[in-house]
This record gives sequence, structure tokens and C-alpha cells, in this order.
Amino acid sequence: MLEEVWKGQSVKKFTKNELAQYDGKSGNPAYVAYMGRVYNVSDSFLWKDGVHQVFHTAGMDLTDALAQAPHKGDVLEKFPVVGILLDTGTSNMSPKP
Repeated sequence: MLEEVWKGQSVKKFTKNELAQYDGKSGNPAYVAYMGRVYNVSDSFLWKDGVHQVFHTAGMDLTDALAQAPHKGDVLEKFPVVGILLDTGTSNMSPKP
């Protein structure tokens, strides 16, 4: 496991393929990425079963999608950062319609 120190904590480095495994389904934790950081949203009722507001699913980079959301990425600041996303080019999440 690759790790890096972020704010004094050791955090995992995720590829998009690794992040996809944390989809909140079948007992997996629900992780989402935003601006290169990976957040654990598992304890949020808004991410029940890895789905948020029908449009977003856990295990994905939401950087592009949040540009079109009614809120910004700062809503994720209340969740623990568990890692960083290595390949942060374009996200693997299409913006909501």
C-alpha cells in the first residue's frame, strides 16, 4: 500500500481503479474524490448505499460533477480525508444532466 503524509496523517494513494472499489455497496466503505483528495462519506445518510441524490455514486472522482452541483466541494470538508487521488485528470463521473 502506497502512503503519503497529509496534515500529519498517513494516507493512501488511490488510482481511479482502486477508488472504484469503495462504492458503498456490499459492505464496502463509500469514498469519493474531489480536487485530488479522497473522502470517506460512509457515515453520511446522504450517501446511503453509495448513492447521493440519484446523480452521484461513491467510488468516483466528483471534481467535474461538483462544478455543476448546487453546492461546492467545501461540503466534503466535514468528512475524513483517507487518501489522495493519483490520476486526477478528467474525472470518471459525468456531470449531472
